[in-house]
Amino acid sequence: MNRQIRRLGIGLLVLYAALFVQLNIVQVLRADEYNDHPNNNRAVVRDYSRPRGQILAADGSVLARSVPVDGRIGRQREYPTGDLFGQITGYFSFATGSDGVERTYNDALAGREAATTVRGVLDLLLDPERTADVTLTIPPIVQQAARDQLGERRGSVVAIDPRNGSILALWSFPSYDPGPLSQVDLSAARETRRAALEEPANPLLPRSYRETFFPGSTFKVVTAATGLAGGQLSLDEPEFPAESEFTPPLTTRPVRNFGGSTCGGTLVDIMRVSCNTAFARLGVEIGGGALVSGAEAFGFNDTPPIDLPSVARSRIGGEDFDKDTPVVAQTAIGQNAVRSTPLQMALVAAAVANGGSIMEPHVMAEIRDSEGDVLRRFQPREWRRALSTEDAALLRDAMVAVVEDGTAGGLRIPGVPTAGKTGTAQLGSDPPASHAWIIGFAPADAPRVAVAVIVEGQPGASEQTGGRVAAPIARAVLEAALAVTG
Repeated sequence: MNRQIRRLGIGLLVLYAALFVQLNIVQVLRADEYNDHPNNNRAVVRDYSRPRGQILAADGSVLARSVPVDGRIGRQREYPTGDLFGQITGYFSFATGSDGVERTYNDALAGREAATTVRGVLDLLLDPERTADVTLTIPPIVQQAARDQLGERRGSVVAIDPRNGSILALWSFPSYDPGPLSQVDLSAARETRRAALEEPANPLLPRSYRETFFPGSTFKVVTAATGLAGGQLSLDEPEFPAESEFTPPLTTRPVRNFGGSTCGGTLVDIMRVSCNTAFARLGVEIGGGALVSGAEAFGFNDTPPIDLPSVARSRIGGEDFDKDTPVVAQTAIGQNAVRSTPLQMALVAAAVANGGSIMEPHVMAEIRDSEGDVLRRFQPREWRRALSTEDAALLRDAMVAVVEDGTAGGLRIPGVPTAGKTGTAQLGSDPPASHAWIIGFAPADAPRVAVAVIVEGQPGASEQTGGRVAAPIARAVLEAALAVTG
């Protein structure tokens, strides 16, 4: 009898040990895997029913918050500013997922970051619901200026503090209101998303960092930086010949200046009037391989490490690029084998403004828990050393000349030295149309704001398009940003 009881006891112990091991595997070792499994509906319902932190603008105004609602999903996200910050906050939807800051900082907002989960023994016993608030770097007044100035023209505006990488404006038109996408009426949320995706302009696409375009003549800043670094260019040499067209080797098709104009001269001269023939010559002299390397120093062919999801790479080059001198010549003036996001061109301006250093761009300023304690602050760090301090100073002076006596006169701010470079990217359409670009920064002698603006598909193909259409937008955004930065 004792032997049978002993066997039964041993059997129970084995079963208990097996159960203990399995519980630990499920609840500890594979907990994250089960929680994140796409078919785990309980985890999804839990996330959408529990409290969630707010997203705040730089001035503390609320951009996203959760409010209680009746039904299976106990809470719903609200976005008080509508489409103004829609492409930055993103949405948080039971029906269609999440995007933007809602996705990047989901764990912090949901209170799942380690610092927000356990604060003492009582927390282990009571398991209180904790969240965290994410404060952004963007002042609403700057974002509003970008929206007001661009109006209902398709395009993008990016403003950045070159000293620390803080994003000050990130606007694209068209944008979207995240509220209808995040409603608890799941059928209505799905229908809203379907309708938005069917719109030709695709308002769900943040064009400022997920879409690439020919950068046009704004890319000549990168070409010039590469020439300075490689020794093919200095402040005084070479003095490019005055000409209206230049035919690169291996082709009979010349590169022409806008309007058939004649130009040439030194670095400041060719920057001031955005001389195509001189920059095409410079590109051929530099060579395709060096031009790619120079652009990569600014971040091309890499993904900018901004804290937003699905950021597009700006690209340059291609197969046998360095052997194709006609393509190299066209790329040196911002056409053919180069495409850039507005964010990347803002980083080009920021590099020149910041003495050659590109700081990591970011939209998060700090995260505070529900007690108001700071959990994280963004620590500025360098992402790229794009060019030397000396070369950055030369380019800054050349870009100041573009504003004072060149194509970017519309960027001039009274009493504030300003640097800029216009661009017109021809689309090869009939009738002719172009993307109007401008990049710049101010104050030129102690920069606090760098900016990039693109207005898509403008009629005509004149180099004046960037100065006439994009420059006033950039000037207004610079003025708004300078008013709130110190």
